Amino acid sequence: MRIIAGRWRGRLIDAPPGWATRPTRDRVREAWMSAIQFELPDARVLDLFSGSGALGIEALSRGAAHVTFVEQAARTIDVLRANVRSLGALDECDILRQDALTFVATLEAGAYDLALADPPYGEGLAARLAEQWIETPFASALWIEHGAAEPLPAAPNTRTRGYGDTAITAYTI
Repeated sequence: MRIIAGRWRGRLIDAPPGWATRPTRDRVREAWMSAIQFELPDARVLDLFSGSGALGIEALSRGAAHVTFVEQAARTIDVLRANVRSLGALDECDILRQDALTFVATLEAGAYDLALADPPYGEGLAARLAEQWIETPFASALWIEHGAAEPLPAAPNTRTRGYGDTAITAYTI
């Protein structure tokens, strides 16, 4: 996978092996990052269900001040850490091995400027995450990638963009 824009534009990062993770396609990630580009400079970003770290790394590349990566799978954490290390960005992030829903349940409102999430499709995790944000908006904006057929809870200031079988829903304060 390649980083699309910013200081690391064109650099390659590794994806975890196997089918357990589904990296965001370049076209979707590019559209997503373009939509949030003005929110990124100096932002405190939360990357949930991080996988390879592509979303958070892209945010750092485009000017985010700090990213907290939250990923549960040990093998995936190893790839994520190697990706961040290869870019020399270990000082700009925290990498936590923890369940993403458990982690956000501990957060206070406004803990982050921006939260990005790419949970596994079809397991109800995207909807549960959105419900937690609606209850306690732990970031000013939450952007969730999910299957286009997966319904997410309605809330004020919500918008969804479709990309074939993938959708991105944004919840904002």
